Amino acid sequence: MKLFYKINLIVFLLFLSIGAKAQEAAAVDSIKAALKKAITIEEKFNRMEELSRVMMNVNPVEADEYGKGLIKMAEESRDRKLMFKAYLSNGIRNSYFATQKSYSQNAIDFFNKALDLARQNRMEEEAGGSQLYLAGVYLLIPDKEKALSYVTQAFSLISTLKNDSLMAEAHNSYGQVYMAKNENILALRNFLSALRIGEEIKNFPLIRNCYLNLSTFYADIEDYDKAIDYMTEVYKILDKVKEKNVPYQKVIYTNSIGNLFANKKSYDIAIGYFEKSIRMADSLKFSTLKIPGYVSLLNQYLRIDEPQKALNYLNSKQGDELKKHLEKFGMAPIIDQAYGVIYTGLAKFDSAGIFLEKARPMFENNITGNNKVGFYGQLASFYKKSGNKKLAIEYYLKVKEMSEQNGLLENIKKASQYLDTLYTESGNIVLAGKYNALYYQYKDSIETLKREKELTQVEADDEQQRQEKQIIEAEEAKRQRNNIQYLAIVIGIVALFIALVILGMFKVSATTIKMIGFFAFLMFFEFIFLIFKKNIYSFTKGEPWKDLLFMIGLAAVLLPLHHWLEHKVIKYLTSHNRLTSAGIHIKRKIFGRSKNIER
Repeated sequence: MKLFYKINLIVFLLFLSIGAKAQEAAAVDSIKAALKKAITIEEKFNRMEELSRVMMNVNPVEADEYGKGLIKMAEESRDRKLMFKAYLSNGIRNSYFATQKSYSQNAIDFFNKALDLARQNRMEEEAGGSQLYLAGVYLLIPDKEKALSYVTQAFSLISTLKNDSLMAEAHNSYGQVYMAKNENILALRNFLSALRIGEEIKNFPLIRNCYLNLSTFYADIEDYDKAIDYMTEVYKILDKVKEKNVPYQKVIYTNSIGNLFANKKSYDIAIGYFEKSIRMADSLKFSTLKIPGYVSLLNQYLRIDEPQKALNYLNSKQGDELKKHLEKFGMAPIIDQAYGVIYTGLAKFDSAGIFLEKARPMFENNITGNNKVGFYGQLASFYKKSGNKKLAIEYYLKVKEMSEQNGLLENIKKASQYLDTLYTESGNIVLAGKYNALYYQYKDSIETLKREKELTQVEADDEQQRQEKQIIEAEEAKRQRNNIQYLAIVIGIVALFIALVILGMFKVSATTIKMIGFFAFLMFFEFIFLIFKKNIYSFTKGEPWKDLLFMIGLAAVLLPLHHWLEHKVIKYLTSHNRLTSAGIHIKRKIFGRSKNIER
């Protein structure tokens, strides 16, 4: 049961995280009111876009209507960038449910329309961005080769542009594709490259995305401590992200940390995070945000093979909230699936069969990818335990076939093991032997993969240290270059003042002395400004108002001093401008003693 225990929500909760405009239900009325008051087309467009995404969380049918309105508004404006944004926005909105066939196809269609529009109008940044979104959708389906194709096209285009944020997202997309293809070191290099760009440009939403990817990467190679570290960094950096939905994202990431602890088998800690996320959602008066916590708790009871606790939970008040929410979105079959899995675990096969059959149409007709594989595994487990060997074999074969397509080695191994047992019990020794051999083949492959993951953990640490060393070396080289430049500036200023003093010893025009004096004092005081500006960060932490106050205070002191000192020195040098004894001595050294030097 443990292999196929998990109840998935078809990624319908994805839209509550990055990029989504999660708002509590009351905010819908507020956005609608803002839409009525909007005057410019940009204001109307922004409010309608926000509504189309928010309503995906409340009423997907109404969200579609707002999405259509968005396209109509943009098309009538004939503004190409607005038209692009309308199609892209609808693609993003549909991609929230990308593991459902209808939504994934809608997302692909909208992204392709946005891409075509961008290409026709030579909007290169927009074209690159839409290709990255297409790569993301194909990863969810999953179709790794198409995802790789789109991200490669996007990267080749974006690398010719001067857009650091877009380049970082291209690296992130490359990392996700490489991770899906088990090319882990390439994935890590791209994630770290994206993070380095984000940190250089101080783009905190981008840094958050990079931390999320790194957390997912380390979870994938089963280094759960590092995965938790990065997810904790995601949570912390939200305080620097200036977005309306930050409190809602914190709820989601609290639940995500809980799931990482569950994967680490720290179950008590995991449950604490799940319950905390529910409390946080409750304090925000946003019931939908409780759903991830509810699902995580339900999965936790199934994960530790406690179907009775799972049943009690599903029949509790929290379970009722979960049911109502799913029914509102037309996803009642997910609840049927949950009951089917639970009753299978309790050996109540009549009830389990009824619920799994009710859930079957949705999974067979409208679900793609790993979620369908999981459901077929649950059906196969049910038929095996209830004694229907024929149907158990049929569904384990489906699990094996789909898992081979998606590279799910653990599923292939388990399905082969069960097929070996079922064919043996059915008296088919030939097929039993075939699947017994396949079981050991994949068992060896998984052991090899496990060793590779352990090696990857070491390589990942080495790669991270290598990149950190490169950054330190680059910073040191930059510091040395800066020090050389500072030294050259100091030498230049000293040389100007020496020249100024020497000119004061000779009979030269006052204008010449004033000009050189002006540049000498200008360079000197600007250099002082530069030094102070370079070192005030420890006091101001980069806050503009503090920087401004500091620079005003510095100017209030240095500017009067600059003018007073320059005036005094230039006045002295010009008023005493004559051939001094020092000047005579210098002249003799240069021109020789034979010349008659007059004072």
